[in-house]
Amino acid sequence: MSICCNLAVLMLVLTFAGQAHAGKIIGGHEAKPHSRPYMVLVERKTPEKPTEHCGGFLLNEDFVMTAAHCQAMSYHVFLGMHSYHDEQKQKLPVKQAFPHADYNEENFTNDIMLLKLSSKAKFTNNVKPIDLADSTDDPLPKSCSVAGWGKTSIDSNVISPKLREVNVTLVKDEECDENVFCSEGKEGPGQGDSGGPLVCEGKAYGVVSAGTTLPNGSILYMYTKIADYRQWIDGIMKYF
Repeated sequence: MSICCNLAVLMLVLTFAGQAHAGKIIGGHEAKPHSRPYMVLVERKTPEKPTEHCGGFLLNEDFVMTAAHCQAMSYHVFLGMHSYHDEQKQKLPVKQAFPHADYNEENFTNDIMLLKLSSKAKFTNNVKPIDLADSTDDPLPKSCSVAGWGKTSIDSNVISPKLREVNVTLVKDEECDENVFCSEGKEGPGQGDSGGPLVCEGKAYGVVSAGTTLPNGSILYMYTKIADYRQWIDGIMKYF
């Protein structure tokens, strides 16, 4: 899951995966099958392309979280999936999308969105929600990871057929404001991993958002900080 891009194209890198049989995380390795039962593959339909993909994660039987830049005309989500060809995965349509009202498509601030499922997810050993971080949790956790089916290299035209994961270390950087976590290095989320969870200490701390290449050649990966949006998240899940 890594990306190499310049600032001008920074948001396109993580944003949209390729075709239906798309890519992996740059660096990292294949995840143990179904070890992340909260992971969701979001299939999106847009006017430009009939099928694209983002990552996501299950919050409860009704809601999935992803990135606001993954907005589309319509969506389906895949739950309980390790391989794109798993026959036992659940495929559910989305009833309503809730991108954050203050999402800015130019600088990707407030890059967070909730998807209300048309029918309830069925919890199994392979389909379970993940807890969300809040203001009482570690403000800069040390041990974190990201996972997804996004591209594994900038030369790939397809997403990974199997879920991959990679460890990341959060850093402080001037590019990152108070609503964003950052990690730095040559391994991290790749194109198609947008919307997936930054998982630290067993909780979802962030949403994979964007990345940019730094002058030293390493990549700065950005994640929307979930704790700062808990009131918004809880309000939507309660009233919708």
